[in-house]
Amino acid sequence: MDLSDPKFFINRELSWLEFNQRVLDQAKDPSVPLLERLKFLCIVSSNLDEFFEVRVAGLKQVQSAGAAESGPDGMTAAQQLAAISKRARRMVDDQYACWREEIRPQLAEKGLHFHRYADVGPEARRHFEEYFEREVFPVLTPLAIDPAHPFPQLLNKSLNIIVELEGTDLSTDLAVVQIPRILPRVLPFPEEFGGEGQHFIFLANLIQEHVGRLFHGMKVRGAHVFRITRNSNLYVDEEEARNLLRAIEDELRKLNRGNAVRIEVPQDCPPEITARLCEIFNLQPDDVYRVDFPVNILRLMPIATELDRPDLKYKRFSPVTVVGLGEEHDIFFHIRKGDILLHHPYDSFQTVLDFIGQATEDPQTLAIKQTLYRTSSDSPLIPLLIEASRQGKQVVVAIELKARFDEAANIKWARQLREAGVDVVYGVAGLKTHAKMAMVVRKEFDGIRRYVHLGTGNYHPSTARLYTDLSYFTARPEITEDVANLFNTVTGVSQLPPPNKLLVAPWHLHKEILGLIDNEIANARAGRPAGIFSKVNALVQEEIIQALYRASNAGVKVCLLVRGICALRPGLPGVSENIEVRSIVGRFLEHSRIYRFENGGDPRYYLGSADWMERNFFHRVEAVFPVESKGMKDHLQEIIDYFWRDNVKVEILQPNGTYLPAPREGELWDAQEQFLIEAARRRKKRAAAEAA
Repeated sequence: MDLSDPKFFINRELSWLEFNQRVLDQAKDPSVPLLERLKFLCIVSSNLDEFFEVRVAGLKQVQSAGAAESGPDGMTAAQQLAAISKRARRMVDDQYACWREEIRPQLAEKGLHFHRYADVGPEARRHFEEYFEREVFPVLTPLAIDPAHPFPQLLNKSLNIIVELEGTDLSTDLAVVQIPRILPRVLPFPEEFGGEGQHFIFLANLIQEHVGRLFHGMKVRGAHVFRITRNSNLYVDEEEARNLLRAIEDELRKLNRGNAVRIEVPQDCPPEITARLCEIFNLQPDDVYRVDFPVNILRLMPIATELDRPDLKYKRFSPVTVVGLGEEHDIFFHIRKGDILLHHPYDSFQTVLDFIGQATEDPQTLAIKQTLYRTSSDSPLIPLLIEASRQGKQVVVAIELKARFDEAANIKWARQLREAGVDVVYGVAGLKTHAKMAMVVRKEFDGIRRYVHLGTGNYHPSTARLYTDLSYFTARPEITEDVANLFNTVTGVSQLPPPNKLLVAPWHLHKEILGLIDNEIANARAGRPAGIFSKVNALVQEEIIQALYRASNAGVKVCLLVRGICALRPGLPGVSENIEVRSIVGRFLEHSRIYRFENGGDPRYYLGSADWMERNFFHRVEAVFPVESKGMKDHLQEIIDYFWRDNVKVEILQPNGTYLPAPREGELWDAQEQFLIEAARRRKKRAAAEAA
């Protein structure tokens, strides 16, 4: 059987759209708190933006270049774009129907009202007219569209108004007004004008109604909001760039003005206006997405996240502090006693911060080395690393300048760290440094000792409360030596020695994973226990999928928990009938990667930040690490069992590429909710022990 046959593969772009549908399903779920549903609705828009900026933009470039190549699924770029247009359009319609028919009316029932300006009462109108004159009008700039005024280079994802004009001596009948990004996009009513509850209008709608103030002596025939999405792929030749940081900065300046790939307009935008916009932006009718009010639901995210309505949000929780309290608060003491495994956000990310914080203040610390792929704008890690350098410690930070959509932030951190004397490197040319690792070198009474943190997620305190990830601390020499060697490879010019324990991409990881799958195949054929469990964000690598098909045919039970893209088709007779693929989208973004291989009854467990994708195996520096102590293996198995038992948030991949909710048979089991319950029990037990 030819396992490379395209019929055995799901198109990755269509699979991603099915993932975004699962996000939309959360917005439509009445059991989810109302403002959380609004947040999921906004995330759908944010996800689609990135999808068009990167994936659709890339396909358009392939199409324009005339390339006929296809992926494992056999679809050409043109076929993919046509299928994407059809599926994405249906998703956008469903998204706006959810807002119009479910979320907006239910918010109104809870006292949160969103109005069109035309429906606002006279007193509130006077208030907003004064606001427009005072705060908005001075910031606006009308931009004519005529031979003397070329069409303005509107920024990526900016909201704009195209204005139709009438009057004498007109050189053009069209102009554009950009909605200022500096102003809030959703405006609250003053309490005295709103009546009961809280009331809001949209800034774009306010400007739309008063745009005539910008065109003295002219008549405004129509004013239509529109939004452009542009190509945001970054193109930097590292071999040619003498200064990588400056080259990326230069490229970032171009991104906001890349080629347009999508235009969003309201349902009532006249066809002749959309045709003019398509002509201006060199787009086709299939690139136009007609949406309901408001254009760009993402503008509602501040309402979903910042409004003080705990009755409409998930119940707050406090993570468990595993290390750092009580009589012995030295984190290095605890790591010396034994390895530590944390499950975020249920276990506090503060322990990771304490690891760097204590190393900064510790006089025995000689060096700190860390990778930074993404971190928050107010991250405490940057000041800690700067302070450690000022104290004379050797501090080395490998910053990934090409972390998509975080390039500008990482450039800023790189400059601050370098100015403070930190040794900043940008990794290995041609590779992204995606491994999550930090190492502290200390001089102790018995010699030099290394301490290491390895994780599945970024050093990002903000997302650590929103993403599920795993953290591992160890001082085991065989692991710390591997990490030290990997840092030397990333920061210097040395070749990576054969690792003791780590599986490292791009050098060994792919081959090792294939070997582990082949071992399960051999065990199954020999009648020994065999099985594979993998929890990843994406599964698309062709050789890995073919190996899993071979495992299925050998009788290996394969359980895959894939949050996002999955190109493997499960349940095909004679190909993948022993493979089941599930996905969980819930309160927290499932971000941890866990691999488990039955290994003849002596299971092997691995953690890391590597998905099973081409880029993770061959174009990124990744560090996948084993978990070998019995207690930790038992803990990981419990985590796996909780996930696989879920029948509330899980959806199951069908052979045709769609997903269906799991049958709700027996006890309802929401894995994330159970982890929260377990964390509350541990927190209560710890508090009781400290009080005793």
